[in-house]
Amino acid sequence: MEIVYWILVFVGSFCFMEFMAWFTHKYIMHGFLWHLHKDHHRKDHDSWFERNDAFFIFYALVSIVCFCLWKYEDIWFCLPIALGIFCYGCTYFLVHDIFIHQRFKIFRNANNRYAKGIRRAHKMHHKHLGKNDGECFGMLFVPLKYFKVK
Repeated sequence: MEIVYWILVFVGSFCFMEFMAWFTHKYIMHGFLWHLHKDHHRKDHDSWFERNDAFFIFYALVSIVCFCLWKYEDIWFCLPIALGIFCYGCTYFLVHDIFIHQRFKIFRNANNRYAKGIRRAHKMHHKHLGKNDGECFGMLFVPLKYFKVK
């Protein structure tokens, strides 16, 4: 039965991170930390790295703290939480930075309905170059209107 709890906590953590991505993006990145996020919308820099990448570091630190609490304080549920945050971060990097923004030139020819919907939704968000008016959504739970075949 213990494995069921681990799986539930892992899946719950992963799904909660989708909410956190939406919340952080809407209220923090497009809010009081816009100065870190705006270089992601305006490519006015020559570096491969963006100030926006600092948000990855924050969530990595949360995951590391959970790993340490599991390892050194023997808090069992911290391991599946840490793994859920870590796996979401890897998925986010794969979908957002590699697939959508092509920071590495792979997955260019993905041409299914989901891939087109994700790209269309993200393109609509990036058409707004300012702090306001950009529709914010998660990575996995994108509004269905973007998946309609034209």
